[in-house]
Amino acid sequence: MPIVAHNDLPVFDKLRGEGIRILDPDRAMSQHIRDLHIGLLNMMPDAALKATELQFFRLIGDSNPIAQFYMHPFTLDSIPRGEEARAHIDSYYESFDAIRAQGLDALIITGANVVGPDLSTQPFWEPLKEVVDWAWDNVTSTLCSCLASHAVIEFRYGQKRRHQPRKKWGVFEHRVADRHHPLTADINTRFVVPHSRWNAITPEQFEAAGLRVLVNEVDDGCVHLATSPDGIRLVFFQGHPEFDTISLLKEFKREVMRFIAGEIKDFPPFPDNYFGAFERAVLGEYRYYLQRAMARGKPLPEFPEAKIAAHLDNAWCDTADAVVGNWMGLFYQLTHRDRDKPFMDSVDPDNPLGLLK
Repeated sequence: MPIVAHNDLPVFDKLRGEGIRILDPDRAMSQHIRDLHIGLLNMMPDAALKATELQFFRLIGDSNPIAQFYMHPFTLDSIPRGEEARAHIDSYYESFDAIRAQGLDALIITGANVVGPDLSTQPFWEPLKEVVDWAWDNVTSTLCSCLASHAVIEFRYGQKRRHQPRKKWGVFEHRVADRHHPLTADINTRFVVPHSRWNAITPEQFEAAGLRVLVNEVDDGCVHLATSPDGIRLVFFQGHPEFDTISLLKEFKREVMRFIAGEIKDFPPFPDNYFGAFERAVLGEYRYYLQRAMARGKPLPEFPEAKIAAHLDNAWCDTADAVVGNWMGLFYQLTHRDRDKPFMDSVDPDNPLGLLK
């Protein structure tokens, strides 16, 4: 679907280079196509700010061409930023006050960097609650990614995430648990999703909160996709369907750099189900020469990023596009154009889709 380049955000040029259709504002005004507005609350740390922006813009741009979409990135002033990230935000991002004044049809909330186990002590906590409370009454649907899902489920449903004995890191197979919900219509009933997290909201917690579970992991039942009880106002991802093919490779490289710097004791384990035999062999050789060089005080070998990246597979983006396309189709049908009237004033609050049982 076409995304309208209504400002000079550099991500639009990157998307054009990938072949995604981007419209200039004048062309968009001449189109007889409905326009919809999606906010992106980007809470990611500086190093991942632009990459996350690109990933979610791409998800929107790769999906079904039902409308013209205006993307409105914003962040929270309470999140500490470096000079470069602050300059990017000041140049291209909007304020929450401006977004609240103009209204949105849908909202995406990214994850965030967290220090310590208690989410309620994080600098984003209170401002995030303000955004979510506003969106609950005024935005058709809010899609929460991973850490954002954990935070929202805690302050809206009283379920705190639980630390896992082992990091869930890699690409995992999932099965659709609810084939009748519009978000899972006409998608593969089994598919893979990347995950990267130490914490989880368990299936039992989703059930206790009365949330609608749509997709579980095959092996351990971990919930990937769920919604609020009404089926649309809040959509929760615990995985990362927006990840690029190389996202887990980049994360693995960061862990290797932490090992080299002495921040972690052991060379990091491979992400599950991500590297093939060739990549594992290359990394095994790299590890051997790295540890030998470290022991002897010799120059360290270069991390073989480019060599590995050329062989990685992406088995999740098509289903990710399908689910996000279904999500956009839902709020396209439900969204009205009266910005002065809260969304839930115009529908049955217990069943806004009108087709869930």
